[in-house]
Amino acid sequence: MATALIVLAAGQGTRMNSDLPKVLHPLGGAPLVVHAMASGRAVSPEKTVVIAGHKAELVEPAVLAYDPDATIVHQTEQLGTGHAVLQAAGALGGFDGDAIVVFGDTPFVSPDTIARMAQARADGSDIVMLGFEAADPGRYGRMVVRDGQFERIVEAKDATPEELAIILCNSGLVAADAATLFDLLQTIGNDNASGEYYLTDIIAAGRKRGLSASVVTCDEAETLGINTRAELARAETLFQAAKRTEALENGVTLIAPDTVFFAFDTAIGRDAVIEPNVVFGPDVTVESGATIRAFSHLEGCHVSRGAIVGPYARLRPGAELAEGAKVGNFVEVKNAMIHEGAKVNHLSYIGDASIGAHTNIGAGTITCNYDGFMKHRTEIGEGAFIGSNTMLVAPVSVGNEAMTATGSVINRDVPDGALALARARQETKPGMARKLFAKLKAAKAKRDKGA
Repeated sequence: MATALIVLAAGQGTRMNSDLPKVLHPLGGAPLVVHAMASGRAVSPEKTVVIAGHKAELVEPAVLAYDPDATIVHQTEQLGTGHAVLQAAGALGGFDGDAIVVFGDTPFVSPDTIARMAQARADGSDIVMLGFEAADPGRYGRMVVRDGQFERIVEAKDATPEELAIILCNSGLVAADAATLFDLLQTIGNDNASGEYYLTDIIAAGRKRGLSASVVTCDEAETLGINTRAELARAETLFQAAKRTEALENGVTLIAPDTVFFAFDTAIGRDAVIEPNVVFGPDVTVESGATIRAFSHLEGCHVSRGAIVGPYARLRPGAELAEGAKVGNFVEVKNAMIHEGAKVNHLSYIGDASIGAHTNIGAGTITCNYDGFMKHRTEIGEGAFIGSNTMLVAPVSVGNEAMTATGSVINRDVPDGALALARARQETKPGMARKLFAKLKAAKAKRDKGA
């Protein structure tokens, strides 16, 4: 059965007190809406429709960056969850299959839970809702089940005292045949305390038609919605705790787990070692047996087996370290390939470059890659030796087993096996330092006296 994913992401989120739409606030380095879309991939949706409203012009590029095939539908008025889902009807016109509705501010619903909802549909239930047993039901909608039959959902503000005693609560997620879902939504009204069209009213509407309804349950923690900065901070804490546990269970050594921060897509192989105070941004892969030393920051990079990074290193997007490569303290690498066994051990910037196998980059080396308008590449061959404090003015190449002298400014290609020296001849003037010091000291004394 084909499946479509509908993601509700139109709300303003006024309690966030932010100029940014709520669904774009990051969790583990990715917008909240991306987490919801990622969970929905468990059912391999043929179509993904995201309902955007408040500042849709910001939501759209974030959604398309994650899924270029997603369809964005604008909801100009926010009249409730039922009204929001109905906005997807046009985008799914003629779609023959199921629709699963998820929320862009509810990032922890697991792919397994989404898959179980899809399976309940496949097993014959016309409408499937996701529920959970709440420790404190509070403002949650209650799922009314009588004699084993799921009858309806009542919002807390509309519930009777008897209904408020129910602990089975509604998460808001629903799965149903797409055509049936939109047909039912056309029949619901807004005669309730909020004057809104509730998605949950499709249960009662469906039951009146003789449709079957069932509840799939999950742990309450999965249904955590983000409405405030405090809730976002709590969600980040929960997310990081889960990622640390996952890494440890997968055979990764974390010296001080609570000081390591992961992104939503961080991938680390077993027997890798992660030292304290390491931060992983999005799109990082660290292979088995690699070591990331303390106080390093990695983003958009790949670290191969046996490579060593840090301490105090920064790998930016496009950094690629081959097996056994070493990037040491206070080194920044961006859009560069560090080949097998090459070393950039300290105090260097390597950008838009290729460093050949077993080449050594001396301290203070800089690839001068930017002319103020365009980026240019530096190519360094195998077995080369780049002397400390070398400035490589790109575009430039240094051949295999070539060498640059310490303190050189290299702006022309260096052939294989050659030594390049590009620095001014040293001049030594006996006694000149004492004379200069005396002159400067007298000038300072005169200035201070005048002040």
